[in-house]
Amino acid sequence: MKDIQALLFDLDNTLMDRDHTFRSFSTQFVRDFLGYLHPKQAQEVIEDIILRDADGYRDKDGFFAELAQELPWQTPVSASDIRVYYDESYIKHGALMKHALDVLSYCRDRGYILGLVTNGKTDIQYGKIDSINLRDYFQTIVISGEVGISKPDPEIYLLALARLGTDAGQTLFIGDHPVNDIWGAGKAGMESIWLRRNHGWDDSLDVHPWKTINELDELKDIL
Repeated sequence: MKDIQALLFDLDNTLMDRDHTFRSFSTQFVRDFLGYLHPKQAQEVIEDIILRDADGYRDKDGFFAELAQELPWQTPVSASDIRVYYDESYIKHGALMKHALDVLSYCRDRGYILGLVTNGKTDIQYGKIDSINLRDYFQTIVISGEVGISKPDPEIYLLALARLGTDAGQTLFIGDHPVNDIWGAGKAGMESIWLRRNHGWDDSLDVHPWKTINELDELKDIL
């Protein structure tokens, strides 16, 4: 085993089950704004919203403008109104990834220093973190909207390392996105563990994960 002292985690679809969270949000959104639709049509709209969202890797302003333009409204709803609804309600649908709390407790109890690095708006990401009771596990939480640097820029990982007080060789990064998590962490000098979720591996990348897992609890055997 490498001389690992600290673990840095991604949030969305690593510790928070974003698939479940966004589907729950989309279902409530359609219920609140498009409740006049027949159940079959409502489900089709939910699936369309999820597809358009592209696993969260859409510019939100463009995404909300597209929904305002394309959904089968009886009464038009503006992109700004959708944004307000999203900001107020999305975090209420937050759901933990399977095994997340067990794994975090396991790592903390064995003396690993824990940190979190995530892209997104500050209030939304902290809202997610608090809705699923994760904040107390981490010595540092680095959010792109707060620090002005986004993954996969290596600088955001280096900032997290400085806050943890460890160097890259002593720290593992765990995340689901081949570029934003694995490639970015690698360029900052860290080894990584790739959690397979919705993104296939990009063979053109010049960085590869140290280990690959399908469920978070596989970390226990690795550590």
